[in-house]
Amino acid sequence: MTTAEVTTTGATDESKNTTETHEAAPHDQPPQGPHGYSKQKDQHLKRLRRIEGQIRGLQRMVEEDVYCIDILTQVSAGTKALQSFALQLLEEHLRHCVATAANSGSADGTAHAGQELDEKVAEATAAIARLLRT
Repeated sequence: MTTAEVTTTGATDESKNTTETHEAAPHDQPPQGPHGYSKQKDQHLKRLRRIEGQIRGLQRMVEEDVYCIDILTQVSAGTKALQSFALQLLEEHLRHCVATAANSGSADGTAHAGQELDEKVAEATAAIARLLRT
């Protein structure tokens, strides 16, 4: 299984950079070609920029000593926005990547094709489990 490193940089002088290691989905090689989100890539990037703005707004709220509950309300809004984005991405993965594996499996009829479908379903199941834990 491969791992991916994520570096988090704090917003104030007091905070430190940290590196977290997360297990990535098992792949013999990274998937190539158009992904489920490719057709709406520009919309997704626009949506992520909007979410990024919400998160930067949280930072400003803390810097300006805004009331705790008001900050928590905005944290909730940012969390919901990310969850909504994740669900959209998951739906596109199921409709494109998993469906493609299923269609190639039914057309091919080989054990390899069935294995690919099983892997795609396992990936989606793991992604759903991660979403439910948050």
